Amino acid sequence: MSTIKSIFERNRAWSEQINEQFPDFFEQLSKQQSPDYLWIGCSDSRVPANQIMALPPGEVFVHRNIANVVVHTDLNCLSVIQYAVEVLKVKHIIVCGHYGCGGIKAAMGDEQHGLIDNWLRHIKDVERFHMDELKDVSGEDKIDRMCELNVVEQVRNVCNTTIVKRAWRKGEELTIHGWIFNISNGVLKSLTESINSREKQLEVIAN
Repeated sequence: MSTIKSIFERNRAWSEQINEQFPDFFEQLSKQQSPDYLWIGCSDSRVPANQIMALPPGEVFVHRNIANVVVHTDLNCLSVIQYAVEVLKVKHIIVCGHYGCGGIKAAMGDEQHGLIDNWLRHIKDVERFHMDELKDVSGEDKIDRMCELNVVEQVRNVCNTTIVKRAWRKGEELTIHGWIFNISNGVLKSLTESINSREKQLEVIAN
């Protein structure tokens, strides 16, 4: 319990510090959120969206799951995307993976993990799609490449949602990005061109 108690103590200290530096910060924050970015990332505790992008609270709408997967039957993820696009009017959707992802490693192994194996099937599909490329890669290089390929596949899935397609048909300003984060040095890397229309999607990552 001492750990939980310390969280509340740190929270109070943080709140007091913010109030001293920016007296109206929380008042303004409580009125509304109007972020330009939706971040779809991994649940890994080492990959916090706001800190990585050096943005304050209120600037990034966030959805996270194991291995930053976007599945067309995942109503949680789709609801987040719809709310972000149609209500918050975000301008950018970022799919961000990270090197050394535990979900990717688990999916590429043969060990059984229980319920999560059903979720990891989506990662195994990505591996199957890119079997020819991956057969010549091994070890950590293979895992890192899979982390990259997974991001690209999830970007494709975001682009193919009815939500994004509808936004583009209506001419709304919406750009999809695929990034990866290197935990060992804290640096982001872009993996795909910015995609802001159905035509651009077909050009960059054709179906």
